[in-house]
Amino acid sequence: MGKRGRACVVVLGDLGRSPRMQYHALSLARQASLQVDIVAYGGSIPHEAVLKHPSIHIHTMAQPRFINLLPKILYPVTLLLKALIQFTMLLWFLFVKVPAPDIFLVQNPPSVPTLIAVKWASSWRRAAFIVDWHNFGYTLLALSLGRNNVFVSLYRWFEKYYGKMATGSLCVTKAMQHELEQNWGVSAKVLYDQPPEFFRPALLEERHELFCRVKKDLCHPIGVYDIISRELENQELNETLFTTKINDEISLKQNRPALVVSSTSWTPDENFGILLEAAVMYDRRVAARSEGSDTAEQHLYPNLLFIITGKGPEKEMYEEKIKRLNLKHVAFRTMWLTAEDYPLLLGSADLGVCLHTSSSGLDLPMKVVDMFGCGLPVCSVSYSCIQELVKDGQNGLLFSSSSELADQLLILFKGFPGNCDALMSLKAGAMETGSSGRWATEWEDCAKPLITQAKSIISLSISHACRVSKR
Repeated sequence: MGKRGRACVVVLGDLGRSPRMQYHALSLARQASLQVDIVAYGGSIPHEAVLKHPSIHIHTMAQPRFINLLPKILYPVTLLLKALIQFTMLLWFLFVKVPAPDIFLVQNPPSVPTLIAVKWASSWRRAAFIVDWHNFGYTLLALSLGRNNVFVSLYRWFEKYYGKMATGSLCVTKAMQHELEQNWGVSAKVLYDQPPEFFRPALLEERHELFCRVKKDLCHPIGVYDIISRELENQELNETLFTTKINDEISLKQNRPALVVSSTSWTPDENFGILLEAAVMYDRRVAARSEGSDTAEQHLYPNLLFIITGKGPEKEMYEEKIKRLNLKHVAFRTMWLTAEDYPLLLGSADLGVCLHTSSSGLDLPMKVVDMFGCGLPVCSVSYSCIQELVKDGQNGLLFSSSSELADQLLILFKGFPGNCDALMSLKAGAMETGSSGRWATEWEDCAKPLITQAKSIISLSISHACRVSKR
């Protein structure tokens, strides 16, 4: 077999919402000098760097949406039917539409039918088969069906059986690496998520332009009239909530609200209710301290604006809850940003909040990695392996309840924006974490050697098979 110089990245999901696989594609094209085919669902727009790279070719599969219209009583049948349709579609793309690659790199989860289809395709097309373990698919399925469900057990068997067949494996944490080694018989190399170069602190001009672009999203959400709505009503053309521009000179407002950002997929493994409860507690405590106190005390704590980004099934339910909160010092906005504006938002914020708890307890939230890349400190829900990323008291704080989070908000934002030493200390730690590693370097050290080794293994096995056939 001659060198093909191609890789195929497989994502059974929305490519625009799969940043790690986008970064893989960029690294395969830039650092391994391969032609890259991406097989994925459409939906959200991928990053401009992926779309414009001449060596990256995106093959978009159609979503089997009609299945979602079937009644819930047929859920087991729906699962099987959906998997069968996805399997057939994957086989068509991987066997026929995509040019034969040297390697297939597949995101897991989902595991069924992805691992099966990619394993079959890699055998047929004599290519290496590499699995990038982001989490375990069976634990995600167990969130809706329960751990003891027969479909969950069957899913785990398929995930383990085909996962062990990979030529090589990557995973996202040392805890997952240990689990794969001890209980799955899979030897995986840890490739930590790291921010690419476009996640960085935003310049003042970039902040001003961003807040001008999203002004409509901040003004009047349906059914909401709050502290932010009132403030925006009285603004001049040359100012935003956070910045003002005078004679081409941009500055941050001293009386601006503190900007807190959280990215969520609006799924059951992220309990967004914790953030709402913490916001209510913060609002009540600030209101109580302001009543009857002197002017200095009234301005000791800022108003908070929470911007929540992301798409998902529970979004509308929580938006309805937000409308009923009737807060005086806190406001919420939900929005979906382009792949180019999202890093600018993180780079303009004062604090990040992460509600990710992990269905397996073995993966890390990539959103926190992105926040650190922008020098943004994080308050994160505490779970088993989160300290591989968030160092409590150094680059962020860990919490286990809404009251803990409310306390942290009061501690960090006391004296905002000029006299909040606790927040500034965490920000310095986040900046240090974000600058200590970048995706390209991590990929070069961890993923590239594995991919080179996997290609060599396949080449040797093919050469051996050819020698045997000639005898």
